[in-house]
Amino acid sequence: MDISRAEQRILHILAQGGRIDIEKDDRGQIIELNCVTRDGWYFPGLDVIVFRKIKRKRAIQSRNGGPYRITRRGLQLVRSQGDNR
Repeated sequence: MDISRAEQRILHILAQGGRIDIEKDDRGQIIELNCVTRDGWYFPGLDVIVFRKIKRKRAIQSRNGGPYRITRRGLQLVRSQGDNR
């Protein structure tokens, strides 16, 4: 299954230890999405459309209301690159 370049970037950040923080309103609608690298930097390339795509592909998952992290399925989708740690 191929994934887009934007999805690939997000999954690489998550594979290296990053997370996706979500803020929702009272109705459960997403207000704000933040992709945070393992160093604490915010990555601006995440929007609701990309988030929903990678969630639909079961590449990310949230446990106990925590931040979204990459799953084993997500690690399989990520193409390896030289700078991956």
